Amino acid sequence: MNDKLADVLTKMFDFGTTAHLLSYDFVQQAVLAAALLGLLAGAIGPLIVSRQMSFAVHGTSELSLTGAAAALLAGIGVGFGAIAGSVVAAVLFGVLGSRARERDSVIAVVLSFGLGLSVLFLWLGPERAGSKFSLLTGQVVSVGDSGLGLLAVCTAGVLVVLGLVYRPLLFASTDPEVAVARGVPVRALAVVFAVLVGITAAFGVQIVGALLVLALLITPAAAAAQVTANPVHAAVLSIVFAEVAAVGGILLSLAPGVPISTFVTTISFTIYVICRVIGRRTRTRGRALAPA
Repeated sequence: MNDKLADVLTKMFDFGTTAHLLSYDFVQQAVLAAALLGLLAGAIGPLIVSRQMSFAVHGTSELSLTGAAAALLAGIGVGFGAIAGSVVAAVLFGVLGSRARERDSVIAVVLSFGLGLSVLFLWLGPERAGSKFSLLTGQVVSVGDSGLGLLAVCTAGVLVVLGLVYRPLLFASTDPEVAVARGVPVRALAVVFAVLVGITAAFGVQIVGALLVLALLITPAAAAAQVTANPVHAAVLSIVFAEVAAVGGILLSLAPGVPISTFVTTISFTIYVICRVIGRRTRTRGRALAPA
């Protein structure tokens, strides 16, 4: 086994070092930030899955990277740049991709353009390789007081708006044609929800990176969908799974000093596999007990 990998596996469970690091304020802020992101991602994830927006989330996170790279180049807050980039992407996806048959192509077109700009901004930016790399893989320990405050405010705002539009949005997600016939503003809801997803993705980029933000926004919700069809139960399970992945990921990453995204993705994937096995066994048992 590679010596470096063996060292990481050994330090993963060095609880003494982990406890010592948790005594620092910036680490405590990082854990709280991960918990807030887990709450946000877990709450919004089931609706993303039900609306089949996984590719849109990927596109939004990449455009969030564009905004963050532009902010890094301009010397302003990366968090604000990430939010601006993701919101612009979300609005574009919501307006240009309102028709299901053209949604994927619109996302691909905007995504490729945004990635091209990201490469340019990162190349033009200051020679701080660590800052650039963290946009791809996340750097939760650099959240700080201002970043944590912004995350808390945006988390509260997203959850309030999500609560207000949840029922009509769920209706529009499950049966859009009937929702339109009933007078539900489906297109307006799509844009609002896209913005909420964009804000969530922006914070996900800062913590787990643009490349792996799907691990928190999609995987916990997809795992919950394997074991329950009840929307409320799915939302609760999604939040629990996202919290375990986010907080558990940062706790395991502290001692070895490995990027948090490595552990977040591993925990999320493990939860998904377990839920998939449970769901398959439950469905098999249900068919066996069903009357002929």
